[in-house]
Amino acid sequence: MKVVAINGSSRKGGNTSEMVKRVSSELEAEGIEVEVIDLAGKTMKGCIACYKCFENKDRLCAVKNDFVNECIAAMDGADGILLASPTYFANISPEIKALIDRAGMVGIANDYMYARKAGAGIVVKRRGGAMQAFNALNSFFFIEQMMVPGSRYWNLCVGREKGEVLEDAEGMETMEVLGKNMAWLMKKLED
Repeated sequence: MKVVAINGSSRKGGNTSEMVKRVSSELEAEGIEVEVIDLAGKTMKGCIACYKCFENKDRLCAVKNDFVNECIAAMDGADGILLASPTYFANISPEIKALIDRAGMVGIANDYMYARKAGAGIVVKRRGGAMQAFNALNSFFFIEQMMVPGSRYWNLCVGREKGEVLEDAEGMETMEVLGKNMAWLMKKLED
């Protein structure tokens, strides 16, 4: 089994990365392979509503001049998808938003190609706005007919400067429990 973890932060090695590492370590401890994709420095453009994905039905976006199709292919080949984002003005990063919009359209156009995969979102915040960002990630999973594991709290951590999330003990414990619950769910889905 495999999870693709997509880090939507534009800051390499930041708090979002630390959260992805924590969830990933729990998944790997359960024997699940994790591929981490960092969107920092990658070009990610929004959906242009061309609807070519509904005509082509090739499990890719018709727009080919950025990094989105690499992510879509990785998501298609995985059993689970972890999306991670910092909170930007009470919402997700523009990179993750572009991915969700385009991967979402491709998924629906190709008979809900992510249906019944496990999906989990994690969010880091400095102060507020995280629930709206968290809901944006979950909305993608739900419309794609994915299965979403819970944790002991909402999947978020608090931190601004690099590494500050590591001081958020409750947030890091939430990431650990999420990793364990995602692994459990994936094993149940495999049965």
